[in-house]
Amino acid sequence: MSLTGAAKLAGIMGWPVSQAFSPRLHGYWLNEMGIDGALVPLPVKPEDFSIVLRGLMKASFKGCSVTIPHKEAAFAICHRSDLAARAAGAANLLIFHDDGSIEGRNTDATGLAESLREALGADGVRGKTVVLLGAGGAARAAVVALHMLGAAEIRILNRTRGRADQIANALSGQVSPKLSVTEDWAASAKDAALVVHTTSAGMKGAPSLDLDLARLPKTATVCDIVYNPLETPLLARARALGLKTVDGLGMLMHQGVPAFEAFFGVAPIVTAGLRQHLEEGLRGR
Repeated sequence: MSLTGAAKLAGIMGWPVSQAFSPRLHGYWLNEMGIDGALVPLPVKPEDFSIVLRGLMKASFKGCSVTIPHKEAAFAICHRSDLAARAAGAANLLIFHDDGSIEGRNTDATGLAESLREALGADGVRGKTVVLLGAGGAARAAVVALHMLGAAEIRILNRTRGRADQIANALSGQVSPKLSVTEDWAASAKDAALVVHTTSAGMKGAPSLDLDLARLPKTATVCDIVYNPLETPLLARARALGLKTVDGLGMLMHQGVPAFEAFFGVAPIVTAGLRQHLEEGLRGR
């Protein structure tokens, strides 16, 4: 549908922003609900971030989704934030309020939690041991997601041990699972119920992690937050071994729900039709 002068507008900022899938995601819901609104892709250089953000507020935008490389700057500029944003030190959703304040959220945590609930059931992670691959902002959000799901222990494995130590030290007092740092994949994997991969390895054009997935129990699940390609080399190897897999598209869809509701005032629903729409878009890339 075409926009009118009364349209509700929100943005998505990144540099570059052409890879972002949020406009297609939000566009599906806007069309489905007949809402007069749009999520506008905004290619913004890092040095222009705060200037553009203030401009969006002056232009009566409802808020802005944020992608690489602006998530840390977004967190720094907000007046209040949720646990996931504080844990990650990064925000991917900024909500503009009438009093001029900016609320920051990190919806990666809720998106991953909902995706895992959908795939494994409400108690699929509760009381279980998880191996977390990576130690960046996405890994921190994953710790919060696994806390929400009731995991008992999270073993953090990262190429640089110091960064993994930073996560464990920073979040141990904020989340309920036991956090430990490991460099021994084989020992960590042998009794793990779930592996969550949070790095860019295996993303389109990037090499995959070289891990012996046969070390995992046959009942384990492997989750990759990368969604392009939909089946990463890591997930393909897991599937070949008969392990359950969870791709990154579920996280993308579910993390968009709170953003859409904040921008357009209606809570959307994640459906099979939405997944099909996004898969079609991925095949076209």
